[in-house]
Amino acid sequence: MIQVNQLKKQYKEAVVLDVEQLSIPKSECFGLVGNNGAGKTTLFRIMLDLVRATSGTVQIDGMDVSKTEAWKATTGAYLDEHMLLAYLTPDEYFQTLRKIYGMSEADLGVHLSKFTELFNEEILGKKKYIRDLSKGNLKKVGIAAAMMGKPEVVFLDEPFENLDPSSQNRLKKLVLTEKENSRITFLISSHDLNHVTEICDRIVLLEKGKIIRDLNDKSLMVDELNSYFGT
Repeated sequence: MIQVNQLKKQYKEAVVLDVEQLSIPKSECFGLVGNNGAGKTTLFRIMLDLVRATSGTVQIDGMDVSKTEAWKATTGAYLDEHMLLAYLTPDEYFQTLRKIYGMSEADLGVHLSKFTELFNEEILGKKKYIRDLSKGNLKKVGIAAAMMGKPEVVFLDEPFENLDPSSQNRLKKLVLTEKENSRITFLISSHDLNHVTEICDRIVLLEKGKIIRDLNDKSLMVDELNSYFGT
């Protein structure tokens, strides 16, 4: 599904990312963890062709992301609020995306109904511009937008950040349900070890741009990560 080979990002003499090989199969819930500056966001941005690598390749469904845009039709992402149209209300934003994805009003209704609990009556029908939403509600809009159009792959950077505990639990439930029902491949970057170990099938630990752990045994994930981070 996703293949990374000999991927490197370098700024002058500083190598910020150096990933020799990484394979992520279809329907895996993949977690990416690491301290600040480990290269997590850089890796996601290169994988989404938002930043060009110094060398190496990223392929999604056999397509080099730097050479074609065909992969974008089946890929959703929410990395930060800059990906949103801040001058629209959430309702207007979802309507805009509906037209882009060729969805009917009924399709949009079905999609948004999945987020009823997460939205908690704070997002739709409020006539409030996206730019005026709280950081937590910005995240909810971005996540719902990333999952529109029946994507096969969804990238989420720090999805639990700024969410209250109830919303965090609702998001975990939503991700697990969509993974099971829609077979979506989720790539989730997070500082929150508790949440990623609960929902991810596999967790990769990045440090100074390099993969230093690749964990897929659920029974050992928590202990290994806690040991590494000293918690």
